[in-house]
Amino acid sequence: MTNKQLPLIEKYRVKRLEDIKGQDLAIQDIKTFFKAFPRKKALILNGPAGTGKTSVTIALAKELNLELFELNASDLRNRAKLEEILKPATLQSSLFNKGKIILMDEADGITASDRGGLPELIAVIEKTHFPIIITANDIWQQKFSLLRQKCQLVNLKELKDSTILEILKSVLQKENKTIKLETIQTIAKKSRGDVRSALNDLEAALSVGEDEFISELYEREKEESIFNLLKVVFQAPTDKKIIDIYNSTEMQIDEIMLWVEENIPKEYSGKALYKAFESLSKADVFKGRIYRQQYWRFLVYQNFLLSAGISSATKLKSNKFTQYLRPSRILKIWMSNQKNAKKKSIIEKYSQQTHMSKKKAQKYNFFLPLILNNTNIQKQLDIDEKEQEYIQEKAGAIIVSAGLNRFREN
Repeated sequence: MTNKQLPLIEKYRVKRLEDIKGQDLAIQDIKTFFKAFPRKKALILNGPAGTGKTSVTIALAKELNLELFELNASDLRNRAKLEEILKPATLQSSLFNKGKIILMDEADGITASDRGGLPELIAVIEKTHFPIIITANDIWQQKFSLLRQKCQLVNLKELKDSTILEILKSVLQKENKTIKLETIQTIAKKSRGDVRSALNDLEAALSVGEDEFISELYEREKEESIFNLLKVVFQAPTDKKIIDIYNSTEMQIDEIMLWVEENIPKEYSGKALYKAFESLSKADVFKGRIYRQQYWRFLVYQNFLLSAGISSATKLKSNKFTQYLRPSRILKIWMSNQKNAKKKSIIEKYSQQTHMSKKKAQKYNFFLPLILNNTNIQKQLDIDEKEQEYIQEKAGAIIVSAGLNRFREN
């Protein structure tokens, strides 16, 4: 793979410690550790994802002219694997008679049981001839208490938005590319201090175009939000606060129902599964009454059944990782219905304003987005925000289609 084909996170991975942004105190502590080695034989770099833990280690190895022996702890979860791979690496000399750094990446994946890898890692640290650097997202878990005692701990902080913004601007300059400042600022803000995430988003924006990227980002935010909410509903203890759980998302209650329905079988089984689906079916009954009779006060019951009702289906709560699935066919039907509802609403408003029947206004449906893609006209017709988005999207598609047709004719 050529340098041009490399993803931005690899292409612009820092090569010198002085190029690492926002981690001055951490870098100073790391240098102190190496000067004092072997007073402490292992160093833990602790911090959120994308703060530069692995990059710091790679840059350090290059700067000190040391060989880097890299392992991923998620691939070495048990004692036998650690003994087979890590132990020889800490005792054998470097291939080119240089010094060596052992990098144990993502230590969160090591297990702490007797058959797990954590006791073996602690034993290896005591005997190693070379410094070991361990990276972790959360080293303050109880299982790491003994490991923390054996190592020097350095915390890498979450980067500020301004630091991420500076990095993104630098990369754009090197790539000789430009995008709107608002887009870069959005990427920096949404990264939450994660450089890796920010660079991946920047690459996406450059690949698909800013408008499409922002649209995808909005949908991704909604999905991230619903994932977190589902975890609380399915796995957290049922309390009074859970009734308001869905207030923090912009997702509509009907779409939330589809997510809940899709993922109940991934969390519940047996009697709990039956109870959860019973609550869901009752929520659906209230939904029908709301639409048929316009009894919007029933929303509180629908919301209660989808939150506390689903949550209380079982008292046996777990804290396991579950990969929640997006609703498939039903969600597509629902989204299609939502678009059709916008289209019907727009046609109705247009027909009233122009004093023509809905049937006649329907004939102009193809051209309506172009006719109504005007702020003054939209105000006159009392077009709401969602209808505006629909008009802009359709108008843009028509213009692009017309442009492509002209291009083919020429």
